[in-house]
Amino acid sequence: MAILEGLTSKLSDITERLRGKSRLTEQDIKDMMREIRLALLEADVNYQVVKEFVADVSEQARGEAVMKSLTPGQMVIKFVNDKLVEILGESESKLNVSPTGFTVIMLYGLQGAGKTTTAAKLAHMLKKQGKKPIVTSVDVHRPAAAKQLAVLAEQIDVPCYIRPEEPDAVTIAREAVERGRYLLCDTLIVDTAGRTTIDEVMMDELKAIGEAVRPTERLLIVDAMIGQEAVNVALAFNEAIAIDGFIMTKLDGDARGGAALSIRKMTGIPIKLIATGERVSDFEAFYPERLASRILGMGDVMTLIERAAESIDEEEAKRAYDRLRRNDFTLEDMLQQLGQMKKMGSMQDMLGMIPGMSNRLPDGAIDEQQFDRFRAVIQSMTKKERNNHRLLNASRRKRIAQGSGTQVSDVNQVIRQFEQMQKMMKQFSGKGKGKHLLKKLGLGI
Repeated sequence: MAILEGLTSKLSDITERLRGKSRLTEQDIKDMMREIRLALLEADVNYQVVKEFVADVSEQARGEAVMKSLTPGQMVIKFVNDKLVEILGESESKLNVSPTGFTVIMLYGLQGAGKTTTAAKLAHMLKKQGKKPIVTSVDVHRPAAAKQLAVLAEQIDVPCYIRPEEPDAVTIAREAVERGRYLLCDTLIVDTAGRTTIDEVMMDELKAIGEAVRPTERLLIVDAMIGQEAVNVALAFNEAIAIDGFIMTKLDGDARGGAALSIRKMTGIPIKLIATGERVSDFEAFYPERLASRILGMGDVMTLIERAAESIDEEEAKRAYDRLRRNDFTLEDMLQQLGQMKKMGSMQDMLGMIPGMSNRLPDGAIDEQQFDRFRAVIQSMTKKERNNHRLLNASRRKRIAQGSGTQVSDVNQVIRQFEQMQKMMKQFSGKGKGKHLLKKLGLGI
């Protein structure tokens, strides 16, 4: 599911209709503003934010420059985009790093906001960036939280310090700092206890932990699904413990996600990171201009490029390209390419980042399971068969279908598509146009 899918669908429909307009009437502007207002309110964006948004864009849309422009529709889209970026924060706000060389990041939030999984996601992201993180849970009220964090930490191969039997959160926090320094880690991520509601006891405990570990970053985890209540939660936490930034979770949900569009404007505190899915890799730095582009159906090419750079093995891609040029591309190579594509995330999300594609791809339009079937079929072949698909006679295809839990027709489809791909690549090989295409596909350097 796409980020803020419901809002994205409505706003991208509006901008698509505007795109081709060579003339805008007063009625066009009124209709557009009414649709934008309804779309934002339905997404549970704060009323004051919506009111200011609509007023500013309306004023700009009625300006002389728009009325005289040859492309007024495009200009209004630019105004909408610029206003979205302004509300979201205008520029990236990076995590602070301690000059001492040991950074402590404390994660706060209500129960159910996703603190524990976010702690693991943040550790995974920092590890990929070359950091050496350690995670700890100081939730002494819910021992299962500490055990959950330990399991997640093991999955991403990050050290974890927990003391389920220790009743004092401050003691655990102090010991976690000592453990992190002993292991020569450079970042400690502290998963704190949450409550269903904000109370004085909770805040006193969080303050005591903060005084003990002196955090470099105080980040509030906000569930985008709780809508405008997110602003009240943020203001309460900020008043008690002075928040440095937000991590927005569940932005892949389709209801009330407008919290992301309200919270920065209403609190003045930046959104620093966003969780875009359930997988540990569905976590990224927050760029206001990129989210604005996604919401308006204009894609997000930069994030797509970054995902490709992180996921695609350049040496392997170069070898695949060389084999394609020699017309020596095999099912073994295809299996490796499918594996690299899988690392980048769902195909639906990736295509949604291509400008103009998001509003043409309804949820579920891409059969993600087809890629898994393709991989299962190829993995059920012997290495000899992968390197020479002409060996695949009827009996071999039947064996492969049984081994992969598919039908013979599925095996035939894989081979047919592979042969079509080979034929297409043969036509392009040796041509400059072909090299350019292969680069786009992530198969060339």
